[in-house]
Amino acid sequence: MNKNLKPFLVVLITFTLLLFTLQYFAVEHLKQTKTFFFSTWSIYVFHFSATLFIYLFIVFVQKTFSDKTGFAFMACSILKMIAAIIFLLPLILNKEKSVLNDIITFFIPYFLYLLLETVFTVKMLNHK
Repeated sequence: MNKNLKPFLVVLITFTLLLFTLQYFAVEHLKQTKTFFFSTWSIYVFHFSATLFIYLFIVFVQKTFSDKTGFAFMACSILKMIAAIIFLLPLILNKEKSVLNDIITFFIPYFLYLLLETVFTVKMLNHK
């Protein structure tokens, strides 16, 4: 396995399990008074998959075109934003429900995963 990929996978899986557990129990506690459009499971499947695919692409670009890694990261970040909007589109189009709770439960992990991607990409860039 690639030397950049193995440590990332260990951190990503641990990070996902920890955040998922925390958010799952928080949402279950809040479900007594609030309703949520998306399940915690679906939110974390989206974040885990997007982060994994982005990092795999960044590793590929680093090996193939090492001078373009930063640009690839920025492009992937924009694509991830577009994917997030597409993922949230049913919620946005839903007129009968308050969206604030769902937006918060989606974007807190979104920015934490973005931070994780950024840290590992910067490590990769600095290591070359």
